Amino acid sequence: MDTRFTRMFGVEHPVMQGGMMWVGTADLAAAVSNAGGLGCITALTQPSPDALRAEIDRCRTLTDKPFAVNLTILPSVTPPPYADYRRAIIESGVTIVETAGHKPQEHVDDFKAHGVRVIHKCTSVRHALSAERMGVDAISIDGFECAGHPGEDDVPGLVLIPAAADKVKIPMLASGGFGDGRGLVAALALGADGINMGTRFCATKEAPIHDAIKQLLVDNDERATNLIFRRFKNTGRVAKTPVSDKVVEISARPDAEFADIQPLVSGAKGRVALESGDLEAGLIWAGQVQGIIHDVPSCAELIGRIVRDADAILARLAGTDRAARAA
Repeated sequence: MDTRFTRMFGVEHPVMQGGMMWVGTADLAAAVSNAGGLGCITALTQPSPDALRAEIDRCRTLTDKPFAVNLTILPSVTPPPYADYRRAIIESGVTIVETAGHKPQEHVDDFKAHGVRVIHKCTSVRHALSAERMGVDAISIDGFECAGHPGEDDVPGLVLIPAAADKVKIPMLASGGFGDGRGLVAALALGADGINMGTRFCATKEAPIHDAIKQLLVDNDERATNLIFRRFKNTGRVAKTPVSDKVVEISARPDAEFADIQPLVSGAKGRVALESGDLEAGLIWAGQVQGIIHDVPSCAELIGRIVRDADAILARLAGTDRAARAA
């Protein structure tokens, strides 16, 4: 499929693997890129900028296709050295970056000054337009269905994607709830230039997480998520597990403070859960797309199936249109 996204980023298929903490390693990124999509390494999964340099080098031994690096900027009492990670990305010769999070202007400016193309992830039309004015090359627009942080507006993709497409002039990926060929066709019909998938790529053979977590994503349905951090205006969507149920329960108390749930929601504990398969260990970030995940294919099998199914749907729709005109 030829879209503005495939042309701009030099990939075969309009499918991107979003940056995911603890999941976006060279192994997964290379597998997605080798299958014709755009794989993505998550910078902050690596413990230091030098470790990120090594991971980028390792990815290049696994693929000769384009891949991106995700840099998510979040407000924190003790923030990581974002500028050093940014420098590692630039000095490693990476040409595509996915940014997300809080006030990315400094990072976007530096990336652009060094010829790096930037895809910025947004959860609202107003933020997408702000990023466009900031000078990013493409937008990834996250609907309310998504894993991670869907923002506070609660607008699902069916409305958010065309609303953004009406106003955003640069290429745009649709994110949140995508996992098959039907979703790709829908995204294109709604005005996007491709899809950005996270949860669906977690349920692949190459995803560096425990098989029990992959099976959880297969077994769950579209109702099996919890929204956490709502009262703290930092909403997150995670898989429904004993840990996230407990977080919701504690957060519902009238006097609840973030400190009350902090021991349950640490990123380090989430990493333990992903690596060990222990659902009691920490949060599992996952979206409502779980309802259409039914297997654990390789990335090549998954992307190939998405594109074939999308082509078949488009052919069927074109045939229906021709038949209607003939009638």
